[in-house]
Amino acid sequence: MKLVGSYTSPYVRKARVVLAEKKIDCEFVIDSPWLEGTGVPDVNPLGKIPVLVLDDDTCLFDSRVIVEYLDGVAPNNKLLPSTARERALVKRWEALADGMTDAAVAIVLEVRRMVSEQNASWISRQRTKIDRALNTLAADLGDGAWCHGNSISLADIAVGSALGYLDFRFPELDWRERHANLAKLQEKLMQRPSLAETVPVE
Repeated sequence: MKLVGSYTSPYVRKARVVLAEKKIDCEFVIDSPWLEGTGVPDVNPLGKIPVLVLDDDTCLFDSRVIVEYLDGVAPNNKLLPSTARERALVKRWEALADGMTDAAVAIVLEVRRMVSEQNASWISRQRTKIDRALNTLAADLGDGAWCHGNSISLADIAVGSALGYLDFRFPELDWRERHANLAKLQEKLMQRPSLAETVPVE
């Protein structure tokens, strides 16, 4: 298998963390749709990363599809529950974390435009989404040691990847000051090699 992606993408990081937690060997092919001459559209018609290229050249895309496949293909260290309701609750965490990441990425792309072309109300709307998502993540976590259940799950990996992206792109954001429980969770997650070794870098 090959995982196509970049070191900066939080969605790629989520897949890399799952690969590490599941102890699955996979070649990491560095590519980005923003690079000149990128090969990403050849493996994903949507031109997005990550892409998981299977041994028979089947291409899986969208990080949520990829991580669910990876959890199912290897029986060890299950990250998704088997029952429908519990599985949906973990996927809800993932959806919220990914949605917060979507808003953060939208801001990053907007501020790369010429100042005269930037939409301040659009940026403000995305920042509001991030604030609401953080509030909900913190409220749902409460005093829990993990996002769901008694051990690490895909919920924690998604949240850890999302919070890591905020640190990477918005270091001025004081989410730790406002959400001590999320800070504690992130500190614990960063003690795991799977997350510590995949911190986004330019």
